[in-house]
Amino acid sequence: MTSNQPPLWRRAVAELLGTSLLVTVVVGSGIAAQQLSPNDLGLQLLQNSTATVLGLTVLILVLGPVSGAHFNPAVSAVDWLLGRRSGTGMTLPELGTYVLAQAVGAVGGSVVANAMFEVGTSISAKERTTSGHLLAEVIATAGLILLIFALAATKRGALAAPAVGAYIGAAYWFTSSTSFANPAVTVGRVFSDTFAGIAPVSVPAFILAQLLGAAVGLGLLLVLFPSAARAADEAVLPHGSEPAKA
Repeated sequence: MTSNQPPLWRRAVAELLGTSLLVTVVVGSGIAAQQLSPNDLGLQLLQNSTATVLGLTVLILVLGPVSGAHFNPAVSAVDWLLGRRSGTGMTLPELGTYVLAQAVGAVGGSVVANAMFEVGTSISAKERTTSGHLLAEVIATAGLILLIFALAATKRGALAAPAVGAYIGAAYWFTSSTSFANPAVTVGRVFSDTFAGIAPVSVPAFILAQLLGAAVGLGLLLVLFPSAARAADEAVLPHGSEPAKA
């Protein structure tokens, strides 16, 4: 990680807060949609996806300059892997800190969303593991990784917030899984037995599919943008471009 990055503790707080608020948006809007449109699954999905698009875009804009706004262990892992090729990017301890912050934040986000709607925090019973869902997670995650790091590699990181928000919003509809594409968010959604939840039994397969998708996305990235390794530290948004004050 370059020397002008904010201190790790500050980046970890940004990742914890961002992932927490992202899951709060996903779960909270899912609960609201279920209550507002109990008999219309299509309308529930529209409400849930719209809130997620807007919320994710805002979170990237606000927290991106601090931590890069990964909010996703798959994104952080790819950033680390790219850095091994160029001698830049995250160190292994930094990767571990990001992933821990993201996981803790995701669980906290579900708990907060449940509390706001006065829904008890309970383990989801919504099983999602089908071959179609797993293929969808591979495709959704591969596309997300390719998008984020292609923008970084071509110095168009300023477009990341609207582009990532738009991609996730679209993927809600073109994937059968509604595009989790994020291991931390997947774990967090276990703790809400609502429209947005996922049963624990489905989680290992979902995460494996997401990691496979991240690998596919990384492979496509290196084929299409061979210089992408130099973009480590620049995803999702460039962060720490000015000397940080501790």
